[in-house]
Formats: sequence, structure tokens, C-alpha cells
Amino acid sequence: MNETRQETLPASWQTQADEAQQALERYFWNPAIRMYNIQTPCPDGACNTIFHYWWMAHAVEALTDGLERTGERRYADRLSELYDGLLARNGGSWPNTLYDDMEWMAIGWLRAYRATGEERYKAAALLLWADIQTGWNEHMGGGIAWQKTQLDYKNTPANAPAAILAARLYDAFGDPEDLAWARKIYHWLREALVDPATGFVWDGMNRLQDGAIDKEWKFTYCQGVYIGAAVELYRLTGDPQYQADAERTWRAAVEELTRPDDRLLPLEGTGDGGLFKGIFARYAGQLALLPEARTDAAQVIRANARMLWEQGRGEGALFGGAWDERPTGDIELSTQLSGVILLETAALLEGR
Repeated sequence: MNETRQETLPASWQTQADEAQQALERYFWNPAIRMYNIQTPCPDGACNTIFHYWWMAHAVEALTDGLERTGERRYADRLSELYDGLLARNGGSWPNTLYDDMEWMAIGWLRAYRATGEERYKAAALLLWADIQTGWNEHMGGGIAWQKTQLDYKNTPANAPAAILAARLYDAFGDPEDLAWARKIYHWLREALVDPATGFVWDGMNRLQDGAIDKEWKFTYCQGVYIGAAVELYRLTGDPQYQADAERTWRAAVEELTRPDDRLLPLEGTGDGGLFKGIFARYAGQLALLPEARTDAAQVIRANARMLWEQGRGEGALFGGAWDERPTGDIELSTQLSGVILLETAALLEGR
């Protein structure tokens, strides 16, 4: 990796993060529904045939990123409107049938609460957390189910974010039961779905009711959320095993999933897959923020951010699924959010 180039391009990631946020606002926000369109262009909102609940949860986090970085009121105002739009679209309450979706939403509103002090955001997070806990059962030895209609299918996306949420709830409000939940979920996940030989995180188990682990499903966000859960628990407990777990999985993820010559993260499609890399970058960024971390996470995130900005940025700071290719055709909200998250993370890591 060319360290000299890294230090000179660009001078600051704040501007790039601002431009990405402005593109999200300009091209995707739909005031008629108080939510983001799921793609652009989307004449008269015609594209919004599906309610992508979990994409909107990451929009909550992206807005919170902007608010925490700049303190600008426009982010808080947009969060308030988005809250109203999402609540209306979901039928007046927050729960749905997918435990992982609810976890993403709860993480988003908890962060928004801590950034704004808005009590209704706290209430949303706590309501969702109470529902999420009902997903724990003893199929496959424990763990939170992926969805309410398939309680014996357990996967990383339904467990690592739950551990992150529980840990952050403990940090925010001090209920020891939340810390106990974070530990319980994390330790089940480590035993069930982390390769003991490498630290690479598998996606799920018993999807087809055969007890098998989906080892062939190799996704960036599975690595990211496990790293994120380990980092949260390390911060709360000081137990060095959590830091070691995060660093080991980081190394396995980079080795398995990035391009060897420049550490570019892979194309994982559009749709839901368009969000995966951004989630990975977010939680790898949390690892890089640890003063005692022994990884090159900050450098890899900056390398991907440079690639996106120099080669993968379309007109108006729009982003597709590949971070080294200019997007063409319709741009999905998922890939745009992924780019916003990457650039916000690069801005967060400036100077590290």
C-alpha cells in the first residue's frame, strides 16, 4: 500500500463525507413519504414498491454520523422526519418479523437518542429490544433466530448486531442484564459460527433444517458485526480476549475477502448486498479507534475510500456496488448508503 499517496489524497475526508450526504439528500429523500426512495431516479416515488425496513435503519445511522461529525441541525431535523415516516409506514409501531431488521433499527435509534436526547428514539430502541429478546431459544444450542417464522435458523446477522445493541444499551443505561445478554449472545456466536482455525465468521446454521453451517456464504458484514460486538465488549469489560477476537477476525476477513494488491473490498451485488461493505467499514472503523489496536484497519478503510472517490464515484457523488467502477443506470439506496458510511468512517478516522 502506498503510504505517501495515502497522506496526500485527500487532505481531509470531511468534504467527501459532506458531498456524499448531500447526494443522499438530493437524490433520495422523498418528503411525500418522509423516507428515502429506494433508488434514483424514482419519478413520483414509483420505485417504492417494497419497504426496505433495514435499509432505512442504516439511513438513520448515516444521518447520525453526519450529526455527530458536524453538529448541524439539518441532520437532527431529517432524523425527526424519518422517524415519523418510518413509524407510519410500519403501521404505527416498530416491530416486524425479522429479528435482524429490528436490531439494525434499534441500534440506529439508540445512536440517534444519544446524539439528540430525543426520548422517543430511546423508547423505540427499548421497545425493539424487548421484542428481540424473544428470538433467543435453544434450537442449535441457543442464539437469536433470524425471523419469527423460522425459529430454528440461527445466523450471524441476527446475533452479532444483537450483542452490539445489548452492549450499547448497558453503556447508555447501566442495566447489568443488558451486559449479560451481550455476553451470552456473543459467546454463543463465537462457539457456533466462528471458524476456530482462522477467526473467519460464517453466515448461519440450520437454514435448511439439516444442521449444516453455510460456510460457503462469505460476506463482509458478517465479519464486520462480529468485530463490532467484540469491540463493544472489550470497551465495557477490558477483557483482552475480546480485542484479540476482533483483531483475529479482521485479519481473516482481509485475507479472505479483499483484493491482494490494494485491499479493495469485493462487489457483493446490489439490493441487500449493496449495504454489506459499508457495515463492514463501520465496525472495522470502531476497531481502528481502539488506541491499543494492532491492525491496519484505518489504512484499509482509507484505501477503499480513496478507490471509491477516485474511481467509483458517479456524477453528483452517487455510488454503485463496486467501489472501483463508476456506477451506471439506476442507483440503489443500499449502495449509496454504503458509500456514505465508508466516507463518514474515513472522516471519523482522520489522524489515525
